[in-house]
Amino acid sequence: MDIQDFPIIVEKIKKEIAKEIIGLKEITDHVLIAVIAGGNVLLEGVPGLGKTRLVKTLARVLDLNFSRIQFTPDLMPADVVGTNVLVKDEQGNSVFRFQAGPIFSNLVLADEINRATPKTQSALLEAMQEHTVTVGGETRILPEPNFVLATQNPLEQEGTYPLPEAQLDRFLFKLLLDLPSLEELHAIINLTTGISNDTADKAVDAAAILQLRQLALQVPVAKPVQDYALRLVMNTHPHLPDSPEVARQFVRCGSSPRGAQAIIQSAKVRALMEGRYNVSFDDIRNVAYPSLRHRVFLSYHAVSEGKDSDMVISELIEATEE
Repeated sequence: MDIQDFPIIVEKIKKEIAKEIIGLKEITDHVLIAVIAGGNVLLEGVPGLGKTRLVKTLARVLDLNFSRIQFTPDLMPADVVGTNVLVKDEQGNSVFRFQAGPIFSNLVLADEINRATPKTQSALLEAMQEHTVTVGGETRILPEPNFVLATQNPLEQEGTYPLPEAQLDRFLFKLLLDLPSLEELHAIINLTTGISNDTADKAVDAAAILQLRQLALQVPVAKPVQDYALRLVMNTHPHLPDSPEVARQFVRCGSSPRGAQAIIQSAKVRALMEGRYNVSFDDIRNVAYPSLRHRVFLSYHAVSEGKDSDMVISELIEATEE
C-alpha cells in the first residue's frame, strides 16, 4: 500500500458506510480518523440518532471482530474482561481455563457506558490504554487493531455514574451527535421503513487498517504547526503565567499531554484523508474540538454564563496565534 492510496481507500470506506448511515458526515469522518489513529471514541447523543448503527456498520465495512457490551449497574468486571472457569480436561481432571470476555475483539461497542459502576469502569482502563487485560495474575494481549467506541446519553442521568477523568482521558475523541435535518430525516425514514437492498459491504480488513496507521505516522508536522498545537493545549490551563483570559475565566482544569498527542495523531490522519502530505493549521483546528472537549473542565462561572466546552475551545483557538 502506497501513501497515494490513502485517500482513495478512505473514500471507499466512507462510500460503503453512507449506504446505511444517513448524514453524520463529520461524525463519520472523525470516527474514521480515530480508528486509523488507533484511538477510542466516546459518542454522546440522545437515543435514536444512529450511534449503535454507525458502530455496527463500521465493523462490517472494516471487516473487524465486533462485540457489544450493554453497560448496566449490575455488570461486573468479569463480564467485560473474562474470568477463569473450572472445567474438566480430557483426563477428567478439574483445571482452570480462561474464558475471554467481549473485550477480546477488534471493535468493542460499550453501549451506555456511564451506566456501569466505577468498579466495572476500572476494568476498561488497562484495555483502553495498554491494549492488554490482566486476569488472575496473567496479562493477555488484545487483538490488533483494538478500540472501544462508547456511547452515552446526555439527558437521562438518573442511575448513571459519571466517567472518571482518567477514563475520559483515554478517549482520543469525544463526538457529539445532533438531530438530523428535515432532508436527512426523510432519507432515514425511507431507508429504515421501506425495502432496501443497498447494504454496506466490506471495504478493507484489519491488516489494511494497521497499514493505514503506519502511513499516517510518516506524515511530517512542521515545527510552527506543532508549536501552535502545543500552545493551544497549554492555553487550556488557567494557572499558567501566559494563559489567555478565557482560560482564567472559564476553565477549571485543562488538558493533559494526551490531548496534545490526540491532536497531532489525528491531524496527521486528516491531512492524508484530504490528500495532503503535511499537517496544516486547519487540520489542528478541526481536530481540536473532539480532542479537547472532554479534557477541558469548565468552571462554575462558565456554566453560569451558559457556555459549553466547544464555545470555550473556540475562544481558546481565537486566543492562540499561529
